[in-house]
Amino acid sequence: MNQTTNTAATTLEQVNAMPAATWGWLKMNQTKLELSDELAAAPAEAVEIEGLDEQFAGSADAFDAAIDAMAERFPERRASAPGDAADRARITPETELDVPATSVYQAGAIKLEEELSPAEAFETGMGEAAYTYLADHATKRIVIDVSAYKHATVTVRVSGVDAAVAIAAIDVVARPQATLDLQIALDSPVNGQGVVGSVLRVCAYEYATVNVTCTQTLDDSWIALDDTGLFLDEGARVNVQHTVLGAGASATGLAGDLLGDTAKVTIDTDYLGAREQVRDFNYELRHRGRKTECEIDANGVLTGTSKKVYRGTIDLVHGCKGATGTERETVLLANKGVDNKTVPVILCDEDDVAGNHGATIGHVRDEQLFYLACRGLDQNAAEDLFIRAKLEDAALSATDERTRAAVVRLGNNLIDNFEEELA
Repeated sequence: MNQTTNTAATTLEQVNAMPAATWGWLKMNQTKLELSDELAAAPAEAVEIEGLDEQFAGSADAFDAAIDAMAERFPERRASAPGDAADRARITPETELDVPATSVYQAGAIKLEEELSPAEAFETGMGEAAYTYLADHATKRIVIDVSAYKHATVTVRVSGVDAAVAIAAIDVVARPQATLDLQIALDSPVNGQGVVGSVLRVCAYEYATVNVTCTQTLDDSWIALDDTGLFLDEGARVNVQHTVLGAGASATGLAGDLLGDTAKVTIDTDYLGAREQVRDFNYELRHRGRKTECEIDANGVLTGTSKKVYRGTIDLVHGCKGATGTERETVLLANKGVDNKTVPVILCDEDDVAGNHGATIGHVRDEQLFYLACRGLDQNAAEDLFIRAKLEDAALSATDERTRAAVVRLGNNLIDNFEEELA
C-alpha cells in the first residue's frame, strides 16, 4: 500500500490504478487523492439504513467467512498461461530461449491463477490505499446476509457533515439463488465541506442476484468516494447503476472477479461534469470462469472546464473459454474547455472469447451553437440545456422520493428554475 501522511493531509497514491499500465505521459494510469487530516469523524446518524430486517442483518465476519469458503468451492486453479510453473520447470541453458518471456502484469496474472485463493485475489476498484482509508474511517459498518432463495431490499443513505468524513462500509453476502436490491444515496442536504462515500464488498453465491444503485448528489464543496469489489460464483448476476451528478471531485472504482462459470456483471454509469468538477472512474472485470459475461456502459456530459478520466479494463484470463466482454462510453463535450480522457482496455490470454470496446466522443458543433444563439441562447444557456437533460433523467429514474428530492435540490443549485420546469 502506498500511503503517506503529513501534518496537513493524507495522500493516497495509486488510486483507481489500471491493472496493466499504459504510457505514463498520458497521465491516465492512476490518480492521487489528498484528504485533509483535520476532518472529524461524522456521527453515526450521518448513515441511515432502511429495510434491513433482522433476518438479513449478518454477523460482522459474514463476508470474510463467505469469501474464505469459496476456496473450498474452487480448490483447483484454472489452466495457467505460457510462462507458468510447467514452463519454468523445463528451463535449462539449452531451452531458456524457448520459454516465453512475461511482463510484470503477466507474471502477476500467472501467480493469481497458480497460487492465490479467492480471498487473496479479492480487490476493490479504487485500490488498497483507498480501501484502507475508507474502511478505517467508516462511520457505520453494515452487513447484509440474504438467505438462500430470499429477497431483500435495503437502502443506505450517507449525508455529508461539515468538516467531517461520512463513510458507509457495506458487506453483502447473497446466498444461493438469493436476491438483493441495494440502493445507496450520497447526498449533502446541508452546507459544508468534507468527504462522503461508501465502500461495498459483495460475495454472490450460485445463481444469486444483486442489484446495486448508487446515486451521488453532492454539492461542489464535497469530495465523493465510491469503492466496490465483487466476487461472483457460478451463475451469479450483479447489476450496478452508478449515477454521478455532483461533488467538486469524485472517484468511483469497481473491481469484479467472475470466477464462477456463466457469471455475469452489468454496469451502467451516468455522469455529469460541470464548472470545474473532476470525475475519475476505474472499472476492472476479471473473467476467470467459463462462459462469463460483462457489459459496461458509460454515458456522460462534460461542461465548463470539468475534467474526467474513464478507465475500463476487461481481463479475459487464460481458461475462461466462451467468455464475452463489452464496454462502451458515450461522452458529450459541451464546452471546448473540458478535459476528457477515455481508455477502454481489453486484456486477452484466451482464444475462445469475445471482447469488444469502443468510445463515442463528440463536441457540440459550432453551427449548433450558432443555431441556439439565433434563438437567444448563449454558450452558458446552451450548456444549461445539457445539464438540465441529465438531471431531469436522473430525477425521473430515481429509486425513491428522497433520492429524487436530492437530485432536484442539486438541480436548483446548478440551474435557475430547475424544479419549476421539471414539474
